[in-house]
Amino acid sequence: MEYSKEDLTEAKRQIDSTLHKLRETIKTFEGKENPERYKSQITLAKRRVKAFEIANYFIEKEMK
Repeated sequence: MEYSKEDLTEAKRQIDSTLHKLRETIKTFEGKENPERYKSQITLAKRRVKAFEIANYFIEKEMK
């Protein structure tokens, strides 16, 4: 599939925004009084961060 430079730029911008929010969410959950209670949410957020980092890598590679 072909994507325009604008499509890739916007996708990267959206992913960067989501990554920022996810990282803040992780910090919040890990900073709670009992972070073990939020273990599944933390794990899910970390997995999503990894997935978005991979997507960002391929978008950046495609843009070059």
